[in-house]
Amino acid sequence: MFVGLEHRKKVLGDQKYILTMRPVFNIRALYSDTTSNYLSPEEPMPGDKVTVRFRTAKNNVDVVILVSGGRRHVLRKAETERHFDYYETELELSGGKFSYHFEIWSGSLKVFFDARGVVTDPNEYYDFVVFPGFSTPDWSKGAVMYQIYVDRFCDGDPSNNVLEGEYAYIGQPVHRVEDWNALPAQMDVRNFYGGDLQGVLDKMDYIQSLGVEVIYFNPLFVSPSNHKYDIQDYDHIDPHFGRIIDDGGEVLPPDRRENRFATRYIRRVAGRANLTASDELFIKVVREAHKRGMKVILDGVFNHCGSFNKWMDRERIYENEDGYEKGAYISPASPYRNYFSFNNENGWPYNGSYDGWWGHDTLPKLNYEGSEQLLEYVLSIGAKWVSEPFCADGWRLDVAADLGHSQDFNHYFWKRFRKAVKEANPDALILAEHYGDKKAWLQGDEWDSVMNYDAFMEPVTWFLTGMEKHSDDFREDLLGNADSFWGAMRHHSATFSAPSMQSAMNELSNHDHSRFLTRTNHMVGRTGTLGPEAASRNINKAVFREAVVIQMTWVGAPTIYYGDEAGVCGFTDPDNRRTYPWGHEDQEMISFHRDLIALRREHPVFRTGSIKMVDSDYNFIAYGRFDRSEQFLILINNNDHEIYRNLTVWEIGTTRSGMMRTVFRSDRNGYTLTGEEYKLNGGLLDIAIPPESATILAFYKPL
Repeated sequence: MFVGLEHRKKVLGDQKYILTMRPVFNIRALYSDTTSNYLSPEEPMPGDKVTVRFRTAKNNVDVVILVSGGRRHVLRKAETERHFDYYETELELSGGKFSYHFEIWSGSLKVFFDARGVVTDPNEYYDFVVFPGFSTPDWSKGAVMYQIYVDRFCDGDPSNNVLEGEYAYIGQPVHRVEDWNALPAQMDVRNFYGGDLQGVLDKMDYIQSLGVEVIYFNPLFVSPSNHKYDIQDYDHIDPHFGRIIDDGGEVLPPDRRENRFATRYIRRVAGRANLTASDELFIKVVREAHKRGMKVILDGVFNHCGSFNKWMDRERIYENEDGYEKGAYISPASPYRNYFSFNNENGWPYNGSYDGWWGHDTLPKLNYEGSEQLLEYVLSIGAKWVSEPFCADGWRLDVAADLGHSQDFNHYFWKRFRKAVKEANPDALILAEHYGDKKAWLQGDEWDSVMNYDAFMEPVTWFLTGMEKHSDDFREDLLGNADSFWGAMRHHSATFSAPSMQSAMNELSNHDHSRFLTRTNHMVGRTGTLGPEAASRNINKAVFREAVVIQMTWVGAPTIYYGDEAGVCGFTDPDNRRTYPWGHEDQEMISFHRDLIALRREHPVFRTGSIKMVDSDYNFIAYGRFDRSEQFLILINNNDHEIYRNLTVWEIGTTRSGMMRTVFRSDRNGYTLTGEEYKLNGGLLDIAIPPESATILAFYKPL
């Protein structure tokens, strides 16, 4: 627990404690972060005075210095509480980024503290960071989200279902799947099960009963695919998800593959009455969600559109429709000509030489640099759907870092997008899909946050299952590797400011990766190689429950992929897009989620409190969520046997005496909301932890 000068080693950065003959620093007591516990105000404006705090053991250090760039600020001891001293300093912020770390002295001995914890060599990359003027919506901080892939959630209105052979997609007729419980085919993109927004309305009671605070929809706009990431019309909700009140025409004749002959499809998706009615149904969905205290996030696909898009019109759907301009594929005189990059300037009419995203001609790349009109139009789309009368509460941005033809333009676009959206709705959330280093976009003037792959999904998956998130690889060296888990969490979490971290989408599964429950079986492969039935074979629900406990107690917005809570399995796309199993749910798993979410929502510390590693070993991690009023200890034992631990609990702010009460525990037998109580002895906890279990303990001081 203590460190002396003769043992300055980088191992301190991994929070491993070195005993020396001369105790100097109580390493476990040193702590700070950028939550409101240690930074006030947490989301300052330019020119604000902020108070920065640092915690040490009582009477344990001589000097605490805040280091910001080349400037040094000595903190004063401001308060002593329990066994801690709190040092603080007040600073006035300019309009630029404020980054800092701490330097702590005792006699002639020195250590540093940054976003990794205690280290012997500071690194600017891991400095704490604050962006004056940047904030994320309060409702998004730690909110429980629920992702709905609409076609597979619930069919509430059979009259709007895609018909067998209604049109062609990627060269073949679309298929209406009659059996709701049928597993997705290996080539699934043109198969439709009939889920729609009316189905979401019909299941609002269920969604609300889970404790969901935000519904995130995969794309809803007009599109020919079931996933709808190839947008046909950004201005309207797809009538196959909405309402079809003006129907008629013929499905595509069996001997045809050109969609200009699919007159029924054209009437359904281009007819103004259907588009208006579908938009009105979306308004109803949002109002119903808001009435129940839930927000709604839309999926924005702005890097590319689809070949069916009215601006391109490769399918010639809009070519002869009243009220629509000629598409860029149709004519060089199209007002949308510069929305795309064409490689053959003599290819008209019907010029197919446009650039596609990753070479896919079904996904035309949008050419923002070539058209200010396109840029302004998409910005108006961003503002439109978060404004009256639609009133969505934010955007999830598909492949956001790919937009544009250069990184400079990409950043230029997202700065303008943020301005447009926030002016339309200051409380809207802007959350991006991104893999890898996202620091450049999280500087306070572009995205609010991201889908948290690097600092949540991947570390949790590797640690608990040893599986890659697509089930494409098994790494025995990463299964149970607590050092790797904490290393990844510390490294990638350092790229967030506190507002971004608290709003990050923490998922276990989604529409692009295998279901987490399937990853627990350690089977490497996909539905095409193993068959869909293998996804449910030898799964481990106890390990899945461990993952959900981490998800619901970690910093960020826990996001449930529809059906995970009901025990749905599946390999990666398309098998992960199975239908919700109405009437065949795992009711115990639903109750588990419901009760765990209720516990999370009851305690604000899980939303905005601090987090600290307490202990780790092979297949075992322990961490605290805490503030000055509440302290929780979370224990994850992924071993196949019981383990015994002596844990230093006082470091999360408990007293050295008092009690820890089990408020939630899951194991191989299920879960319970109550359990043993444990007495602290000098701030230490002796505890036996069952195999494949997750335990949440709350501190209390008996009267």
